[in-house]
Amino acid sequence: MPRHTPASRRKGHTPVHRPPVPAPRTPKSAVVSPRRSGPSSEPSGWAVGSPKKRRFRPGTRALMEIRKYQKSTDFLIRKTSFARLVREVCQGYSITAFRWQVYALMALQEAAEAFLVLLLSDANLCAIHAKRVTVFPRDIQLAKRLRGVNHM
Repeated sequence: MPRHTPASRRKGHTPVHRPPVPAPRTPKSAVVSPRRSGPSSEPSGWAVGSPKKRRFRPGTRALMEIRKYQKSTDFLIRKTSFARLVREVCQGYSITAFRWQVYALMALQEAAEAFLVLLLSDANLCAIHAKRVTVFPRDIQLAKRLRGVNHM
């Protein structure tokens, strides 16, 4: 096969591309139902021919999530789970079942999330003061004690 010189490449020589080879067809008897377990032909964890997943340096993903949640104004706790918890706690204090307005539950959830965010930020300051990056339960206990939240 002749070698291409740089001059021949400049004159509009384009490489010839071959069409992709179709995959061999398997008979119906060889197809296994997805419910049955058995050895698979593809390696698990990654698909053949797919690009590599992007890996970030340690801490970069956490900072991205912090910026994302600081920009957003939606709730961090699911509304249905929070409403279920509120109704369960309310049922413990009363014999009759109370009915809750949607706006009352939303106001209560807003206050609860604001309280938790401030408590965790105080606990983070306690961890930083102890020359640590990880927040321990004792940091949260110290933040609660400094804030005067003893009834929890």
